[in-house]
Amino acid sequence: MADKSLIGRSLGVTHVEVEKGRLRFFAKAIGETDPVYTDEAAARAAGHKSLPVPPTFLFCLAGEGLDIVEQMRVYGFDLGRILHAEQSFTYHKPAVAGDTLTFDSKVVDVYEKAGGRLQFVVNETRVSNQDGEHVADLRCSLVQR
Repeated sequence: MADKSLIGRSLGVTHVEVEKGRLRFFAKAIGETDPVYTDEAAARAAGHKSLPVPPTFLFCLAGEGLDIVEQMRVYGFDLGRILHAEQSFTYHKPAVAGDTLTFDSKVVDVYEKAGGRLQFVVNETRVSNQDGEHVADLRCSLVQR
């Protein structure tokens, strides 16, 4: 069971290089038809340095460096009883293929609902690029039932 002492705890810092092939695959998987996400020439014509990161793909990248089993241990959660409760993104600067992104995650809230039958842990992740520019803020809530 998660407790408020987790608030402020770092979940780690990871670095991920954004690859063109993965961006194209993700765009296809979500049904994105705008060629700016799959065609380098179209991306450049639209003013991007390279293929832009599609919305929500940062969530995929953020999870790459985290050990979910260890994260659940830290929270005191049983992996078989958790649900993804909420996800939000605040974008500050586009990320593109070739960028190396840094994901710095920490726990920002812990609370209960339904008389303690539902336990929530909220984490936030600051994303920056190789130049130290602030790219995005990600917020994720998990609930244990």
